[in-house]
Order: sequence, then C-alpha cells, then structure tokens
Amino acid sequence: MKIHYLEIVTADVESVCSAYEHSQNAHFSAPDEMLGGARTSVLSDGSMVGVRAPLRETETSVVRPYWLVEDIEKAVSDVQAQGAEIAVPPLEIPSKGKFAIYILGGTEQGFWQL
Repeated sequence: MKIHYLEIVTADVESVCSAYEHSQNAHFSAPDEMLGGARTSVLSDGSMVGVRAPLRETETSVVRPYWLVEDIEKAVSDVQAQGAEIAVPPLEIPSKGKFAIYILGGTEQGFWQL
C-alpha cells in the first residue's frame, strides 16, 4: 500500500502550510486549481501532500489519504462491496490521473490511479 496524495482540508491553509514549512522543512506550491486550489508539497518518496480550503460551505476539515491503485474502477467496486459509500466516483484530472473518494467506517479515503 502506498499513499499517493494526502489531502488536508482546513479553513486556515496558510497556518497549516507554515507549520509544515517550519517543522518539516517542506516547500509548498502556489494554489493548484486542478486540485481544488490546494497548495502542494512533494515528499521524499514522490508522494504529495496538499492543503486546501473547503470547496463548499458544508465541507468540514478532513485529512484524506488517497491510496495508489492500478485499477481504480476495481478498487471502487471492491470497497463498495464491503459497504463503502462512494462519495465521488472515479474522475479524471488532466495530466494528474484519476481519483475517487469513498466513506467507510465513518472515515473518508480515496484512490488515485496514475
């Protein structure tokens, strides 16, 4: 298992990014509109962390891992068979791959296919 993208949704993007910059020597990009305005940092293993503000009024703060998979359709089907609610079906982000979000056991997680 490998996390490809760790998404942090917060009302205070600047403070969260600043904390990582100071405590982890991270460097964050300018907002990436293809990732909901997230400021991203590439980690030493090539995975990424992204920090963004909520995209809608009802979105709450969350830390959501996106697990790297080879076949996102199969992965979504597998977790759905285990009772997961599919919050976002597989969607393509041009030049970044496909992602999906599911809710299982009260936690939000995602899949990412390159």
